[in-house]
Amino acid sequence: MPVLRFRDGRVSRGSDVVAGEEPLEVRLEGEPVAVTMRTPTPGHDAELAIGFLLGEGIVTADQVARVSECRSGEADGGVADVRLWPGEHAAPGWQEDRQRSLYATSSCGVCGKASIDAVRLAAKPVADGPAVEPEVLTRLPDALRSVQRIFDRTGGLHAAGLFDPTGHKLIAREDVGRHNAVDKAIGRAAMDGLVPLSSHILLVSGRASFEIVQKALLASVPIVAAVSAPSTLATSLAGESNMTLVGFLREGGFNVYAGVERIAVP
Repeated sequence: MPVLRFRDGRVSRGSDVVAGEEPLEVRLEGEPVAVTMRTPTPGHDAELAIGFLLGEGIVTADQVARVSECRSGEADGGVADVRLWPGEHAAPGWQEDRQRSLYATSSCGVCGKASIDAVRLAAKPVADGPAVEPEVLTRLPDALRSVQRIFDRTGGLHAAGLFDPTGHKLIAREDVGRHNAVDKAIGRAAMDGLVPLSSHILLVSGRASFEIVQKALLASVPIVAAVSAPSTLATSLAGESNMTLVGFLREGGFNVYAGVERIAVP
């Protein structure tokens, strides 16, 4: 698209590639659940829908049978309808208790919820382990950055990656929304039969918010790392849930805000 650039006191005209953003309606058994803004290409809409429903505590990974996708015209968005196996049912009362007339923007994962009580979802603390070498963590940002293909073109996307304790990258996803990127990664893991992710590391390219830590907790991820800062609620939830929370992760070091026992300190 056309762009006007200001550099060192000079103005120039040119063009730029901008990250796309379109609405996706998430449905469960044909019933609307939420509308979220997401990156359409690649959309990974099925992964996003499954990850969203898992992260909101509405369904579990083993209940999902298939996802039907439908795209409308350009910029009009699409629909991802998650279908459960016969005899399976979503969490009781999710419609009434959670007030699912929800509009989730690309930057907020909890918009539309009625109270802070509705934000906190019941989940068991994660199990102890695994232990991770500090050098493994400091390698993760470069490993995630190396597969951010759309970010290289636009500079406008977040990313989330799932790694094993040795730092081997398993899944990486991008989106205009941090929460969407996490949902996509966890959704892909669910589709691959990897959930619960009890021996994995989740890395996010931005900050670690409460919603991201909660999504990780519901998928049993023990270690959450971010290249930026965590929030106070994220730190509290990680501590309460036996999770390890790492912030300001860089090549030269990082901060640990909870669960330091998983870091193999020399």
